[in-house]
Amino acid sequence: MMSKPKPGEIWLVRFPFSDLTAAKLRPALILAIHREEVIIVGIFSKIPAGGLQNSWVLIRDSDAKFSQTGLKKTSLIRTDKIATVSRSVFQRKLGDLSPNLSMKVQKALNTNLV
Repeated sequence: MMSKPKPGEIWLVRFPFSDLTAAKLRPALILAIHREEVIIVGIFSKIPAGGLQNSWVLIRDSDAKFSQTGLKKTSLIRTDKIATVSRSVFQRKLGDLSPNLSMKVQKALNTNLV
């Protein structure tokens, strides 16, 4: 049996598109769990040219704790791409987010609320 996702973990999930017409397999950060539903934010490997938005957190492959994330290359946690999903969309655990990056994600989430 697969382990249950926990906040701060990075999992491979079927992440829904904004219009809910489809989903794409991608890494996601677990923010919270409520019964059978899990609140996640998407992690994307395509880094846009130009400046980063305040609601984004860059995870560089040169970061000392990058290997524990389970990601393959520099990626972007987009706290503006948030979804509530069923546990059934989870494929497998990739890794964990470092406490330092977790604090940055919390700060980025707070910018979404303003």
